[in-house]
Amino acid sequence: MAGAKRKIDSLPPLIIDYQGTLLAGVDEVGRGPLVGAVVAAAVILDPRRPIAGLGDSKTLSAKRREALDGEIRDKALAFCVAEASSEEIDTLNIFHATHLAMRRAIDGLEPTPEYLLVDGNRLPGHHVPGQAVVKGDARHPAIAAASILAKVARDAAMLALHERHPNYGFARHKGYPTVEHLAALERLGALSEHRRSFAPVKRQLALFS
Repeated sequence: MAGAKRKIDSLPPLIIDYQGTLLAGVDEVGRGPLVGAVVAAAVILDPRRPIAGLGDSKTLSAKRREALDGEIRDKALAFCVAEASSEEIDTLNIFHATHLAMRRAIDGLEPTPEYLLVDGNRLPGHHVPGQAVVKGDARHPAIAAASILAKVARDAAMLALHERHPNYGFARHKGYPTVEHLAALERLGALSEHRRSFAPVKRQLALFS
């Protein structure tokens, strides 16, 4: 945790080329898992209704994320959570599918944003102008809010998948390629929700083709 803070502190100050209020933070969750959709969120915060404690969703407890998720949904000027499915990931690749999910989230905002702050080093190819922000979920509250909404939504999807297929352990590993998940994949085979273009799933499918 201290190391991550040092990395953030070493980055140059965030200078935003926009002064209005219709600024949307955009982030995604779920590039690395072997199963399920990649989820993106876009949030326009209300400067008149600040939210304390916004930060990188990965550094927050599940209970704190869920509490902030409710507060963001209550206080934000606008928010939208969107996704690209595992089938779209396999068709487009994870990079392009992630940007598709981001564009869908941005398009779902009302009012329409005038400027985007997108976590990472690439913009998703939307017509609204903006800038990419490395480590943005720790550097701007709107991106942090988007990361929280996306994380809570994707974790909920993994819990729902766990209810249907409890032997895979999705409630614990959330679809990431842990030892437990890889062992379940080898033992039980791939589900329709698994990403067939990802190497561990592709290898498992080849064994049974």
